[in-house]
Formats: sequence, structure tokens, C-alpha cells
Amino acid sequence: MREASMSEISILAIDLAKGSFQVCGVKAVGAVVFNKSVSRPRLYQLLADHAHCVVAMEACATSHHWGRVAQSYGHEVRLIPAAYVKPFVKRQKKDRADAEAIAEAASRPSMRFVAVKSAEKQGRAVAFRTHQCFVRQRTQLINALRGHLAEFGLVAPKGPASLKLLERALAQPDVDLPSPVREMAALYLDQICRLTELIEQMADELDRASKTDEELRRLCTAPGIGPVTAGAIAAFAPDLSTFDSGRNFAAWLGLVPRQRSTGGKARLGAVSKMGQCDIRRLLIVGAMSGIRWVVRKGGSANRWLAGLVARKPRMVAAVALANKMARMIWVMTTKQENYRMA
Repeated sequence: MREASMSEISILAIDLAKGSFQVCGVKAVGAVVFNKSVSRPRLYQLLADHAHCVVAMEACATSHHWGRVAQSYGHEVRLIPAAYVKPFVKRQKKDRADAEAIAEAASRPSMRFVAVKSAEKQGRAVAFRTHQCFVRQRTQLINALRGHLAEFGLVAPKGPASLKLLERALAQPDVDLPSPVREMAALYLDQICRLTELIEQMADELDRASKTDEELRRLCTAPGIGPVTAGAIAAFAPDLSTFDSGRNFAAWLGLVPRQRSTGGKARLGAVSKMGQCDIRRLLIVGAMSGIRWVVRKGGSANRWLAGLVARKPRMVAAVALANKMARMIWVMTTKQENYRMA
């Protein structure tokens, strides 16, 4: 490629993949200079040799890694949510069209971009998702064991606490079970025990971090927010100062109703699945624990919450409380203050 053409390019739009990447070079006026497929080693070389420009990608798997690589060479990185790129795809779904759509979306002045995560922040996310993965695997094994033993008349309630009942039943020699069933049950219990040790170890590490890390310790001062929720916020949320208000942060989490408004009439529906699902789920779980306390005690010092629980279904009240918790998190983080009871 001619050196003049390289200097004319203002946007490098990259459609990411594993081994082959589609790169579209666009001038400032919007004209496409080239649109070609490059290999992984060639993409590293292209980012290193190219003059400083805007590197645009969809915010998907490996995008933060390539964003850090591009930033290390002095480029401006713009990560775009995939849902915002889709309207710019022309006709057929193919790599060339996707790369052009990314370039078109990146050039829009009103487009919203995703901040590039640091390696440390992504490491926190890996630790959190590993903990959640082990919890799901343990739940799967417990349910499988309960289902198998129920076929032989051994019934136990849900949850890890019911394992003691099954262990005592299996230890009794007078329980009529075939030997293969006892052997398989022992394997299940051994695997569940190993996962429980790992889960408790990771939970202890997160609990220690919530006492030493200033950011996590501050978040844990708010009611309904524990070490796991604080760790999820630190792992998945961007710098909260990028949001103009706590309302914007709550909307980013998806704690707002779906709108079907038209003709000046507002039509609000249920909460959609858009937004950061991990933090949203944990905030709703924390809100439900607070609501259960209000119902059990028959009242609360928080008149707003008590009135909300009295007139709304519990899940609706939980989402509303989670929305309020998200706003409190934004205020606490941006102002670097602990939670204070109003």
C-alpha cells in the first residue's frame, strides 16, 4: 500500500475473529481506502506500523485485548456495542460489510463507546466468573445426586445443606442401595466437597479484599451490598465518573423499564435483559433480602421502602430498590464517601 494512502486513513475498523481479521481503512471524508483480510501476526504489525488514527471495533470477545494493543501504539480506540453497529450493516452478513459498518458507526458524533478495560480489571472479572461457574457446577452436581437417589427412595430438600442428610443415609448399612449407586454417590459427594472448598476459598479471598481494598470496603457499607456484589461492581463496571448521574448508571445496568412510548404517551413495561446482567442480578438479590427483612419485621425505618412493599409486588419493589441502590453506589464512588443513612 502506498505511504500516501496510509496517511490519509483516519479510521481503522476491525472485525475481530480468532485467526483472520477483516480490516477496513476509511478516510476522514468517509471513502473506503481498503477492506481486506489479515492474519493475527499481520494485524499486530499493521497496528504497529500505521500512523496514529482511530481504531474501531465491536465490544466483544478479545476486543479489550486488541484495544490495549492499539493504545500501546498511540491509537485512539473506540469500542462499539454490537447492537449499535448492526443498523449500519448493508444487506448481507459478511466480514467486509461488518467492517464497513463498524467504520460507519465509529464516525457518528452521537455514538456511545465502551471504555477499554485494563488487564487487572479483566482479571477481577475472570475471578468473579470462575467463582460463579464453580457455584453453578456444584448446584448441578447436587441436583443430579438428589435426582439419582430419589429413584431409590432417598429424598432430600434442595440446597447444599441437604447433603448431610444424604451422607448419613448413605452411611447406614441397612439402606437398600445397589453397590454401583453407592460408588457413584461417593464420587458425587467427593466432587461436591472439592468444589465447596474452592468456592469457600475464593469467597474468603474476596471477603479479605473487601476489608483491605478501599473501593470494595466503601461499597460494603451500603445495605444489601456484600463482598460478592462489591467485587462484581469493581470487575464489570467502568469508571463511574464517566456517567453523568446515578440515573444513567442505573440505566446502564438495565434497572429501568422497557419503553414503547409514542405520540407523547409514555408506555413503560417490564425490565428488559439489556444492561450488565451480573451486577443487576446481585443488586436485585440484595434488594430482595432487604424486602424480606421488612416483611418479616412488619415495617422499616425507611418509610419509602415500607410504603413501596405495602403497595407493590415484591419483585417490582426489589427492582425499584435495586435502582435506588445503583444510584447510591454512583454517589458513593464519585464522591468517595461511605454510605450514610438519610
